[in-house]
Amino acid sequence: MSFIIVSPLSRIAEMAVRHKARDMISLIAKEQAFHRPGVIAADRHLTLAMNDIAFKGTGGLVAPDETHVRGLIDFAASWRQETPLLIHCWMGVSRSPAAALIAALSLAPEQSEEGLARRLRTASPFATPNARLIEIGDTLLNRGGRLVSAVRAIGRGADADGNAPFVLTIRDSACG
Repeated sequence: MSFIIVSPLSRIAEMAVRHKARDMISLIAKEQAFHRPGVIAADRHLTLAMNDIAFKGTGGLVAPDETHVRGLIDFAASWRQETPLLIHCWMGVSRSPAAALIAALSLAPEQSEEGLARRLRTASPFATPNARLIEIGDTLLNRGGRLVSAVRAIGRGADADGNAPFVLTIRDSACG
């Protein structure tokens, strides 16, 4: 079964090696320096430079936009799913969980947004997906507001220290 590993930046090397990931998406501030794990080839690593904010016009910060989400969807489509996809942000709580939901829904559009959001909450009591990424993903995937509603329904996650990676399955195992 294909799955996505969601991780804080501090644990990407460990998660890549442990789960044998070969594809990675980084949602990180443009000035944030980090090293790509050696098991991830440069051509299988997408970096999306953005801050974890919900609206534009916040000083010099970069808000998630349609270009970021299109890049995410396109990269997910190119993932062969032979090994897990690693998605990370600074703490693994907001941007990367949102990206994981968007990637999973883009790869398995037949699934319900509510079921996917519940799987996210079960996998991580801490995840609070970035609202702006979710809204853009909902629009680009033609979900008619259902993804936004499903994420709102699971509510804000518990307070987190940014040290809780988790696994999100692409599809509900009961549905194949």
